[in-house]
Amino acid sequence: MVCRDRYDAGRRLAGKLERYRAEHPVVLALPRGGVVVGYEVATALDAPLDVLVVRKLGAPGAEEFAIGAIAPETTLLNAELIAELGIPRSYVAAVVGRERMELTRRERLYRGDRPMPEVQGRTAILVDDGLATGATAQAAVESLRRRGPGRIVFAAPICSPEGAAALRTVADDVVCLDCPADFRAVGFWYADFAPTTDAEVIECLRAANNRRIPA
Repeated sequence: MVCRDRYDAGRRLAGKLERYRAEHPVVLALPRGGVVVGYEVATALDAPLDVLVVRKLGAPGAEEFAIGAIAPETTLLNAELIAELGIPRSYVAAVVGRERMELTRRERLYRGDRPMPEVQGRTAILVDDGLATGATAQAAVESLRRRGPGRIVFAAPICSPEGAAALRTVADDVVCLDCPADFRAVGFWYADFAPTTDAEVIECLRAANNRRIPA
């Protein structure tokens, strides 16, 4: 399965989430790319849309290789991997501090002065544009769990088998359009996987609030 772009992926994913419409869910998307997918999901389910900012903690010299992740009020570290790679505590502390500052900056940029939406007792649907290792998604689930939702559903158009298995241990449901054995990378399953900009994230959030098509 190859999606045309994130909007196409979101529309397809919304169809598999239709069963949650009656629960009046809150949709929380992981920036940046997940917000575009989340916009389509929220629109289809007539649900509010907001962001849950998560930051990967990258290994020294290989920032795309996750040794953990942070989310609001949450820090997850892969202690076994950190020990195996011989990463010093000073590096871990520095990368956590740097990414925590970036997380705060992005929350202010995307949400402004708005508070995090109330999820106590409600169904919360966490949306991303894809799931690889699941490190950032697990941090997002743990962060959200602290706010007392009735149910947490993680949803992404494309998921690796390993990532989906990891998420099923922490989320109440995991919804994917496809979970191919030959996963490779998230971008492989999109015809257009151009980077999502901050401006596009902000516009999708504004459009969802106003229920209009983003420019």
